[in-house]
Amino acid sequence: MFLFLKSLSRSVREYEHRRERSDTSETRGDPCTSLTVWRKSLVISCNGFTVIDSYGDVVYRVDNYTGRPKELVLMDGSGKSILAMRRNKNLRLSDTWLVYGGEVGDHCTSTKEPIFYVKKCINILHGNPNVLAYVYRCRSSEKGHAYMIKGSYSHRSCKVVDGTKRVVAEIKRKDAIIGGVSFGVEVFMLIVEAGFDPGFAMALVLLLDQMFS
Repeated sequence: MFLFLKSLSRSVREYEHRRERSDTSETRGDPCTSLTVWRKSLVISCNGFTVIDSYGDVVYRVDNYTGRPKELVLMDGSGKSILAMRRNKNLRLSDTWLVYGGEVGDHCTSTKEPIFYVKKCINILHGNPNVLAYVYRCRSSEKGHAYMIKGSYSHRSCKVVDGTKRVVAEIKRKDAIIGGVSFGVEVFMLIVEAGFDPGFAMALVLLLDQMFS
């Protein structure tokens, strides 16, 4: 399955290159990043994610050893920690996660400040049922959320939009890109626009999976 996904990711890249060549000069100048997300760890007897780029290389991975972890660590392909997420211990109405740079742990979070926090949206408290979560900056004087995630994670159809309502990242079913082959919800696409961190986009995927799976 893994080798098949690597080959398929390369075919996605070739498809996108053909599509870009057919676009006019009025389209965006900077290319987006297309990632294939496999909801499976490469470690035996371990839950997690494996993320493959359009060249067929593993760029991100997540290995979870518990069903509902309090902490998540996003690693690059070599196993180096990039971002860490910890479930907020405070009792709230909604599920809230703190996002840190690097590794997480009691010794780290006691000295590190989180860079973002992500709050699950409870639809009974909000007028828009399509909103899944809000993303807030921790080190900012800005009022309100920095990003909003809307759509349906269970259907793998979500968009991350910024304060100007510009889509910066999108989750799509794999068969919506290629056509003719159905992968269910275990394999899907993460498309990240230029200027938005693909690693942070993948961290948002991990949190959506915790909140809505």
